[in-house]
This record gives sequence, structure tokens and C-alpha cells, in this order.
Amino acid sequence: MKLHALLPSVGLMTCTLLLMGPPLGSGHPVQSLEQTRIRFLEQVDRFGLDFNWRNLTCPVCKVVFTILDIALLSNANEERVAHLVSEACVRLHLSDKLVCQEITELFRDDFIRALQESFLWPTEACALLVGPSCGTFDIYAPWNITLPKVPKPPVTPPSPPKPGSPQSRVLFLTDIHWDKEYQAGSAADCKEPLCCRNNSGFPRKRPSLAGHWGTYSNCDLPFHTVESLIENAARAGPWDWVYWTGDIPAHNVWSQTRNQQLTELTVISKLIHKHLGSNVTVYPAVGNHESTPVNIFPPPFVHGNRSSAWLYDKMAEEWVSWLPEQALKTLRYGGFYTAVIQPGLRVVSLNMNFCARENFWLMVNSTDPANQLQWLVQILQASEDKGEKVHVIGHIPPGLCLSSWSWNYYHIVNRYESTITGQFFGHTHLDEFQMFYDEETMTRPLGVAFIAPSATTFVNLNPGYRVYYIDGNYQTSSRLVLDHETYILNLTVANHSPEKNPKWTLLYRATEAYSLPTLFPSDHDALLQNFIKDDHMFQTFWHLRYKGHTSKSCIETCKTALLCFLRSGRYDELQQCDHLNGFGGTLVRASLKTLC
Repeated sequence: MKLHALLPSVGLMTCTLLLMGPPLGSGHPVQSLEQTRIRFLEQVDRFGLDFNWRNLTCPVCKVVFTILDIALLSNANEERVAHLVSEACVRLHLSDKLVCQEITELFRDDFIRALQESFLWPTEACALLVGPSCGTFDIYAPWNITLPKVPKPPVTPPSPPKPGSPQSRVLFLTDIHWDKEYQAGSAADCKEPLCCRNNSGFPRKRPSLAGHWGTYSNCDLPFHTVESLIENAARAGPWDWVYWTGDIPAHNVWSQTRNQQLTELTVISKLIHKHLGSNVTVYPAVGNHESTPVNIFPPPFVHGNRSSAWLYDKMAEEWVSWLPEQALKTLRYGGFYTAVIQPGLRVVSLNMNFCARENFWLMVNSTDPANQLQWLVQILQASEDKGEKVHVIGHIPPGLCLSSWSWNYYHIVNRYESTITGQFFGHTHLDEFQMFYDEETMTRPLGVAFIAPSATTFVNLNPGYRVYYIDGNYQTSSRLVLDHETYILNLTVANHSPEKNPKWTLLYRATEAYSLPTLFPSDHDALLQNFIKDDHMFQTFWHLRYKGHTSKSCIETCKTALLCFLRSGRYDELQQCDHLNGFGGTLVRASLKTLC
């Protein structure tokens, strides 16, 4: 990277010189770490102290990246940079001192290696991390996957199955977030990003205490609640198969180790196998929390200890009874795979971390990481040729991905709309969906990305899981989603009698709650139109979106923003909606506040 190209303004240049002192490699003596620290923190104070970990501003981001780019011209400065970042984290109130120190140390090596190997300027890096209002990222210029020259088959609108036709019952689990350190009676309101833990303190006031089965706060789940959920799901079977879209560990991302991540992967995988039995196949997907540091998934061109082989190999070991050998092979390679569920139906499990802006390794090269989308096209074309239907599962919804990745995925869904009959994701912890329309007019609905609610309570939620009813295993089946149900554990009731086994109850059935015949794309499009006309129906959706635990309604700007999100299965559509409705980037930023 060229030093003079990294300074976007005189103000930043001045600030950087103040922060770093004489240019590295010059004849001037390098200032002491203490001098650098004092000057850095003086500059940090200029930006104010009303920050938290979710609202790092554009100016601060650009200053930080300018400092990093200059400092990292010398490997000797890595310790200094890490120390300064940790101090800035504390001074900006991003978190407390211990969390800042541990998160800096945990992310340091991956972040610095990715930054050194990338060609990002500060405006580009901050556009990636803060949003498009902070600059542009030319390194993420549009790229295209290659579609086969085979013409798209004529589209036949789906029809509801005949009464009495077979249906498949599919259990869907996502975002378990098991916290090994959860402690009933501990503080539910603490200074760290994750509370209800054995180091959160033990207040005397009852409303501030962590409940036995879980807590409406910044808290994850105790093991006994996770086991209760899976036991209940097992009793509610039998299941034709299970989709499980990741995020096993808790949100204590500052203090996680590889051994801990692998242990939790093993424990939860074996727990699911134990209770659901050997007769049901589970199809997992990789969440952004499976790795440590969180979100960091190097593409396959990264080898050795810095690669993700430590994680993928363990997944293949734990999931060997569920997946065929060829699926395990691509899982070990890049965390994605395909498998036949039944004759005529195939699942594709995508590693959505290769589309996530929080994955620092994409700063090196974001063009179809691992060639995953090109591989997806090959799978879909082969399925189209054979007359197979395909379900796509993954963790992060495609509408929240980097723009080019999201655009290409949307393009693929358009081309193979008659083959892709289900898309299933998690990650947001909420109960929602995102629409796909034909690219020519953006008016004909052709796909739905179902986003299922989390198992965890994080943040202020009831624990829950999802059941899908899918057109079943017969010759002319559409394999489309016909209906779904959401089950929850009402924590208010459960924690009132902690000694009793809790009762998981049906929160709602979609076709009944929204008066729909099926859950085809056309039904969801009609539902969106109804949300505009019928505010009572929309407020019902808002309540169910939070698994039955929200005290406020959603009106005016809130409603417009949510309708934009639901209609936007492609990231640039979300941006357009943001711009047209005058949100000034707030909608995009809100959508990108992943609950990872």
C-alpha cells in the first residue's frame, strides 16, 4: 500500500502524524510507546466518549485504519498497534478493560495478516465495516459468476398440493448459543456484552437476577435449557429430517479458544444425536460463531495453522453419521456441501461466512471465496438436468451479505427458480423472511428466504425452534414450504416454577396467523401488501417476530424500515429502499447489526 494514498484528508494526515510521530523508517527516533499512547488517546477524546460497541463512527474508523496502515509497514509495531487499539477500545467505551484487552489479543493475528495482505485503503476498509456512507470499497467491485448457456426452462407457477398429499415435517434449529458459564441468580444486567454468567456478579434485587431456564436480557442459554429444547423436539417428532444452521457457542467472543469451540461443537452434536436418534438425518450449516475469533473464516487458499482446517475437520468427524463422504470432502475444504435427502430432493449447505463483511479475510479477496457460488451453479444445473428440487440452507441471510455476493446469489436464484424450492437461514435471532423477485421487473415473486428464530434468548427473547411443513415425497411434489410453526418456552412461566420440567408451547402456525392458503412466494408477496393495508396484521407479525416477547409496537419509520427489509433479498435492494425512504443509511446499518 502506498503511504501517500492512504490519507484521505489534511485533517486525517494531521491526526495521523500526531498519533504516530515521525514516519517509520525515517532518521528521526521513534517515539516511546507511552508518548504514542498519550497522543493517541488525546485524539480519541476529540471524537467524544458517547460510543458503544455498536456505533463506531466513520471518522474514528478512518483514523484507526490510517494508523494501522502506517504502523504495519513494520512488523515490529504489531505489539504497539495492539496496545493502542486496546486502549482506544476502553477510552471509547466500546467495552470494559478486560474485554478490550482479550478481544484485541484474540483478533490481532488474523486481522493484521488480513490487513497486510489486502489492498484496502482506509475509506474502503471503513465502507466495509461501517457502511457505504463511510466511503466506497473498490476492491469489492462487482464480479460475476458464470452461468451455463443452457436456456432457462419455462416457469410454471406452483399449485397447492391435492388434499391428502404427503407432507414432510422438518425440524429447524438455529442459534443455540449455549453458555457454559450461565449461572442462575447472577446479574442479568452487567457491564460486559454478555451477562447472566458466574462472573457477572450477584445482585440482591430480584428483577435483575438470571432465571433458572433463561433470562430476558443480554444472556445466552444454560445447558439444561438447550437439552430441554432438544428433548421436547424429539418428543414432538418423528421428523423426516432436520436442518441445523449453526451458532453453537455463546456470545463471550472475547475469551473463546479453539479447544472450547471444538468441545462445544462435540457436546451439542452428540446431544442432538442422542435425543433425535440415529434414524433421522441432520443437515448442519456453519455459523459465524463456530470459529474463534468470531466471524474469521479464511478462504481455502490460506493454509497451515491460520486456516479453518481445525474447525472443518472436527465438523466432519462429528457429522460423519449424517453426511455422505463426498459432502464431508467439500466440508473439509470450505465448510459447504451437498447431499441427496430423498430421491428428487437435494440439500445444499452454504458457508455464508464467505459473504460476510465481518470476515476480515475477505479484505484480501472477496471474489467468490472458495468458488462456492460457481460450485453452487454446477450443482443446480446438474439438479435441473435430473429434475431434482433443491433446498438451500445457510446461517447468514443472503440479503445481509456483501453486495456483489448477494447480487450473484440473487441472480442464481432467478435463473434456477424452478429448481430452488426452499431457502432456510438463521443468524438474526428473529422470526422473519426476505423476498426474491424476477430481476426484469422486480415485481413477480419467485422465492422466499425463511429466517427462523433462535434457540437463544439473546437479546430479550423467549427460547424457540421452528417446524416446517413441506410438500412431501411423491412424484409431482413441488417440495415448497406449505406452512411452518414456531414453538417457544415462555420464560415468565417457566422461571416461576424452576423445579418443574418446562412446557414448550406452540406460539403460532403461519397459515392460521396470517390467513394464507400456503407459504409460496406469491403468498408472502400478498402478505407484504396486506401489512401495508392492515396494520393489525402487521403488528401481529411484529409481535411474533420477537417470539412473543416485545412491549412496544412498530409504527411509521419502524414499519417502513421493516417492510424494506422483508422485501429485500438482495443487499442493493435494501440500500435502494433506504435511499428512497430517506433513512440516510440507518436502515442498512440497523440490518447489519448482526446478533452474532
